[in-house]
Amino acid sequence: MPSLFDLTDQVAVITGSSRGIGKSIAHRMAEHGAQVVVSSRKADACDAAVAKINAAVGREAAVACPANISSKDDLRRLADFALARFGRVTALVLNAASNPYFGPMTGIADEQFVKILMNNVVSNHWLIQMLSPQMLERGQGSIIVISSIGGLKASTVIGAYNISKAADLQMVRNYAAEFGPRGVTVNAICPGLIQTDFARALWENPDILAQATAGSALKRIGQPDEIAGLAVFLASRAGSFTTGQALVVDGGATIV
Repeated sequence: MPSLFDLTDQVAVITGSSRGIGKSIAHRMAEHGAQVVVSSRKADACDAAVAKINAAVGREAAVACPANISSKDDLRRLADFALARFGRVTALVLNAASNPYFGPMTGIADEQFVKILMNNVVSNHWLIQMLSPQMLERGQGSIIVISSIGGLKASTVIGAYNISKAADLQMVRNYAAEFGPRGVTVNAICPGLIQTDFARALWENPDILAQATAGSALKRIGQPDEIAGLAVFLASRAGSFTTGQALVVDGGATIV
């Protein structure tokens, strides 16, 4: 393994990692030498992802710890599990999110809006609070928030989700400024339209898919594995001078 991207001796906690982008990040980090904690709501899905990752990398690199991001107690249990199992967490990837509403902002119910903000912003803040102290004490660590290009643009159908992703970008900047003097980097990855179950309502809609691909440089949507490499970069020595950034991976959708 080239040392610049070597994650040997690192421990990564990755939320929403039983499928999609999170699972790809867990797989590639494990492939680059890290121990990874796979977490999502359902224990069976976590166990299945762990089995697949370990089989792919040929070692017991992944372990499961189910947690619901809407529960602060669940997140505390996840943080405690990782620290008890490995003694440290060097990389935190905040990938899990929710979007219970698809439509114009004028039609969203209060409880849907609050759920989006709590799950996509506040839960990230909670887990950062729980796992950053031991990073700061060591003077080393990487925090990666999976945001979205939705945080950079308007939408008539996922407006509340976009608001939450824009808030994540500001949270990244704030934490990067706070943690930088103590050696911890904080960044966001902003994917474009990726072919995941989470984004199914977008890419299965022919009109939205056509608009998204026609307006991009590569003229296609992305795959989960095309996000994972950037997460490996940010967690590795290669990304050690990158902090406070919103790194766009969208096939050129925001440049056209």
